[in-house]
Amino acid sequence: MERYTPIFVDISGKSCCVVGGGRVAERKIKGLLHAEAQIKVISPEVTPTLQQLHHDSRIQWLTRSYRNGDLRGAFLVYAATNDGEVNTAVVQEAADAGILVNDAISSERSTFITPSVVRRGRLSIAISTAGAGPVAAAEIRDTLEQQFGDEYETYIEFLYQMRMEVKARVSSSGVRAKLLRRLTEMDVLEKIRTGQFEWWTEEQIGDWISHNQEDV
Repeated sequence: MERYTPIFVDISGKSCCVVGGGRVAERKIKGLLHAEAQIKVISPEVTPTLQQLHHDSRIQWLTRSYRNGDLRGAFLVYAATNDGEVNTAVVQEAADAGILVNDAISSERSTFITPSVVRRGRLSIAISTAGAGPVAAAEIRDTLEQQFGDEYETYIEFLYQMRMEVKARVSSSGVRAKLLRRLTEMDVLEKIRTGQFEWWTEEQIGDWISHNQEDV
Protein backbone atom coordinates (compact mmCIF):
# COMPACT_ATOMS: atom_id res chain seq x y z
CA MET A 1 0.00 0.00 0.00
CA GLU A 2 1.37 3.43 -0.97
CA ARG A 3 2.06 5.92 1.80
CA TYR A 4 2.26 9.61 1.00
CA THR A 5 3.46 12.57 3.04
CA PRO A 6 1.03 15.46 2.52
CA ILE A 7 2.92 18.66 1.63
CA PHE A 8 2.21 21.91 -0.19
CA VAL A 9 4.98 22.71 -2.66
CA ASP A 10 5.80 26.18 -3.97
CA ILE A 11 6.09 25.79 -7.76
CA SER A 12 5.66 29.47 -8.62
CA GLY A 13 7.99 30.24 -11.51
CA LYS A 14 9.31 26.69 -11.62
CA SER A 15 9.44 24.65 -14.83
CA CYS A 16 6.75 21.94 -14.95
CA CYS A 17 6.25 19.58 -17.86
CA VAL A 18 3.01 17.92 -18.95
CA VAL A 19 3.25 15.15 -21.54
CA GLY A 20 -0.17 14.82 -23.15
CA GLY A 21 -2.83 17.22 -24.33
CA GLY A 22 -6.20 15.67 -23.50
CA ARG A 23 -8.76 16.31 -20.77
CA VAL A 24 -6.61 14.75 -18.07
CA ALA A 25 -3.66 16.94 -19.05
CA GLU A 26 -5.96 19.96 -19.09
CA ARG A 27 -7.01 19.32 -15.48
CA LYS A 28 -3.40 19.00 -14.37
CA ILE A 29 -2.43 22.18 -16.22
CA LYS A 30 -5.23 24.20 -14.61
CA GLY A 31 -3.83 23.25 -11.21
CA LEU A 32 -0.33 24.27 -12.27
CA LEU A 33 -1.62 27.59 -13.59
CA HIS A 34 -3.27 28.28 -10.24
CA ALA A 35 0.15 27.80 -8.64
CA GLU A 36 1.77 30.13 -11.22
CA ALA A 37 4.15 27.51 -12.60
CA GLN A 38 5.96 27.79 -15.92
CA ILE A 39 4.33 25.07 -18.00
CA LYS A 40 5.63 23.16 -21.01
CA VAL A 41 3.15 20.85 -22.77
CA ILE A 42 4.38 18.14 -25.13
CA SER A 43 1.71 16.64 -27.39
CA PRO A 44 0.90 16.54 -31.13
CA GLU A 45 -2.64 17.71 -30.30
CA VAL A 46 -4.25 19.50 -27.37
CA THR A 47 -7.76 20.44 -26.28
CA PRO A 48 -9.29 23.74 -27.44
CA THR A 49 -8.81 25.13 -23.94
CA LEU A 50 -5.10 24.35 -24.04
CA GLN A 51 -4.85 25.83 -27.52
CA GLN A 52 -6.27 29.07 -26.14
CA LEU A 53 -3.89 29.02 -23.19
CA HIS A 54 -1.01 28.63 -25.64
CA HIS A 55 -2.40 31.45 -27.79
CA ASP A 56 -2.53 33.64 -24.67
CA SER A 57 1.12 32.75 -23.91
CA ARG A 58 0.18 31.14 -20.61
CA ILE A 59 1.71 27.79 -21.55
CA GLN A 60 4.44 26.60 -23.92
CA TRP A 61 3.30 23.92 -26.38
CA LEU A 62 5.65 21.61 -28.28
CA THR A 63 3.49 20.23 -31.11
CA ARG A 64 5.08 16.80 -31.30
CA SER A 65 5.38 13.52 -29.44
CA TYR A 66 7.53 13.13 -26.35
CA ARG A 67 11.23 12.47 -26.80
CA ASN A 68 13.78 11.31 -24.25
CA GLY A 69 15.47 14.41 -22.86
CA ASP A 70 12.35 16.58 -22.93
CA LEU A 71 12.19 16.65 -19.15
CA ARG A 72 15.59 18.27 -18.69
CA GLY A 73 15.34 21.13 -16.19
CA ALA A 74 11.80 20.28 -15.03
CA PHE A 75 10.88 20.53 -11.36
CA LEU A 76 7.94 18.14 -11.68
CA VAL A 77 6.26 16.22 -14.48
CA TYR A 78 2.85 14.83 -15.37
CA ALA A 79 2.76 11.82 -17.69
CA ALA A 80 -0.81 12.45 -18.88
CA THR A 81 -1.17 10.55 -22.15
CA ASN A 82 -3.45 7.55 -22.70
CA ASP A 83 -0.48 5.53 -24.00
CA GLY A 84 1.03 3.33 -21.31
CA GLU A 85 4.35 2.95 -23.11
CA VAL A 86 4.81 6.70 -23.45
CA ASN A 87 3.92 7.28 -19.82
CA THR A 88 6.35 4.55 -18.77
CA ALA A 89 9.15 6.22 -20.74
CA VAL A 90 8.34 9.59 -19.16
CA VAL A 91 8.34 8.06 -15.66
CA GLN A 92 11.66 6.36 -16.34
CA GLU A 93 13.36 9.55 -17.51
CA ALA A 94 11.98 11.44 -14.52
CA ALA A 95 13.12 8.72 -12.11
CA ASP A 96 16.61 8.70 -13.60
CA ALA A 97 16.84 12.49 -13.23
CA GLY A 98 15.31 12.61 -9.73
CA ILE A 99 12.29 14.60 -10.92
CA LEU A 100 8.91 14.34 -9.21
CA VAL A 101 6.53 12.57 -11.59
CA ASN A 102 2.86 11.62 -11.71
CA ASP A 103 1.61 8.91 -14.06
CA ALA A 104 -2.05 9.51 -14.87
CA ILE A 105 -2.51 5.84 -15.73
CA SER A 106 -0.71 4.27 -12.77
CA SER A 107 -0.42 5.79 -9.31
CA GLU A 108 1.90 2.90 -8.41
CA ARG A 109 4.54 4.40 -10.72
CA SER A 110 4.05 7.94 -9.43
CA THR A 111 6.31 9.68 -6.94
CA PHE A 112 3.51 12.12 -6.13
CA ILE A 113 -0.26 12.23 -6.58
CA THR A 114 -2.57 15.21 -7.04
CA PRO A 115 -5.26 15.36 -4.35
CA SER A 116 -8.78 16.66 -4.70
CA VAL A 117 -8.70 20.25 -3.46
CA VAL A 118 -11.17 22.71 -1.97
CA ARG A 119 -9.94 26.28 -2.47
CA ARG A 120 -11.21 29.40 -0.78
CA GLY A 121 -8.69 32.13 -1.55
CA ARG A 122 -5.62 31.41 0.57
CA LEU A 123 -7.31 28.38 2.11
CA SER A 124 -6.59 25.02 0.47
CA ILE A 125 -7.97 21.74 1.80
CA ALA A 126 -6.47 18.67 0.13
CA ILE A 127 -8.17 15.26 0.16
CA SER A 128 -6.45 12.03 -0.81
CA THR A 129 -7.24 8.32 -0.48
CA ALA A 130 -3.70 7.38 -1.62
CA GLY A 131 -5.15 6.33 -4.95
CA ALA A 132 -7.60 3.86 -3.43
CA GLY A 133 -10.83 5.72 -4.12
CA PRO A 134 -10.82 8.78 -6.39
CA VAL A 135 -14.63 8.84 -6.45
CA ALA A 136 -14.75 8.80 -2.65
CA ALA A 137 -12.21 11.64 -2.54
CA ALA A 138 -14.40 13.67 -4.91
CA GLU A 139 -17.47 13.04 -2.73
CA ILE A 140 -15.58 14.16 0.38
CA ARG A 141 -14.45 17.27 -1.50
CA ASP A 142 -18.08 18.07 -2.39
CA THR A 143 -19.03 17.78 1.28
CA LEU A 144 -16.20 20.07 2.35
CA GLU A 145 -17.10 22.62 -0.34
CA GLN A 146 -20.51 22.97 1.28
CA GLN A 147 -19.06 23.08 4.79
CA PHE A 148 -16.41 25.68 3.95
CA GLY A 149 -18.23 28.37 2.00
CA ASP A 150 -17.00 31.56 0.36
CA GLU A 151 -16.95 33.31 3.73
CA TYR A 152 -13.71 31.48 4.49
CA GLU A 153 -11.92 33.33 1.69
CA THR A 154 -12.62 36.65 3.41
CA TYR A 155 -11.88 35.20 6.84
CA ILE A 156 -8.50 33.75 5.90
CA GLU A 157 -7.55 36.94 4.06
CA PHE A 158 -8.40 38.93 7.20
CA LEU A 159 -6.24 36.63 9.33
CA TYR A 160 -3.39 36.95 6.82
CA GLN A 161 -3.49 40.74 6.79
CA MET A 162 -3.68 40.88 10.57
CA ARG A 163 -0.74 38.48 10.85
CA MET A 164 1.33 40.78 8.63
CA GLU A 165 0.38 43.80 10.75
CA VAL A 166 1.13 42.02 14.03
CA LYS A 167 4.52 40.84 12.74
CA ALA A 168 5.37 44.39 11.65
CA ARG A 169 4.29 46.06 14.90
CA VAL A 170 5.13 43.53 17.62
CA SER A 171 8.72 42.44 18.21
CA SER A 172 8.11 39.63 20.73
CA SER A 173 7.35 36.28 19.05
CA GLY A 174 5.53 35.11 22.20
CA VAL A 175 3.24 38.14 22.22
CA ARG A 176 2.63 37.79 18.46
CA ALA A 177 1.55 34.17 18.93
CA LYS A 178 -0.89 35.11 21.69
CA LEU A 179 -2.36 37.97 19.66
CA LEU A 180 -2.87 35.76 16.61
CA ARG A 181 -4.52 33.11 18.76
CA ARG A 182 -6.82 35.75 20.19
CA LEU A 183 -7.86 36.74 16.67
CA THR A 184 -9.19 33.23 15.99
CA GLU A 185 -11.24 33.40 19.20
CA MET A 186 -13.19 36.42 17.95
CA ASP A 187 -16.53 36.23 16.11
CA VAL A 188 -15.10 37.51 12.81
CA LEU A 189 -16.24 34.48 10.82
CA GLU A 190 -19.81 34.76 12.08
CA LYS A 191 -19.89 38.46 11.22
CA ILE A 192 -18.75 37.65 7.69
CA ARG A 193 -21.51 35.04 7.36
CA THR A 194 -24.17 37.49 8.53
CA GLY A 195 -22.90 40.41 6.44
CA GLN A 196 -21.86 42.48 9.48
CA PHE A 197 -18.12 42.39 8.85
CA GLU A 198 -16.20 45.49 7.79
CA TRP A 199 -12.46 45.58 7.07
CA TRP A 200 -10.52 47.24 9.86
CA THR A 201 -8.81 50.57 9.28
CA GLU A 202 -5.15 51.15 10.13
CA GLU A 203 -6.28 53.01 13.24
CA GLN A 204 -8.55 50.14 14.35
CA ILE A 205 -5.77 47.61 13.83
CA GLY A 206 -3.36 49.71 15.89
CA ASP A 207 -5.91 50.17 18.67
CA TRP A 208 -6.68 46.43 18.77
CA ILE A 209 -3.01 45.48 18.93
CA SER A 210 -2.26 48.05 21.63
CA HIS A 211 -5.26 47.10 23.75
CA ASN A 212 -4.67 43.35 23.50
CA GLN A 213 -0.93 43.64 24.15
CA GLU A 214 -1.76 44.99 27.58
CA ASP A 215 -3.57 41.75 28.45
CA VAL A 216 -0.89 39.26 27.32
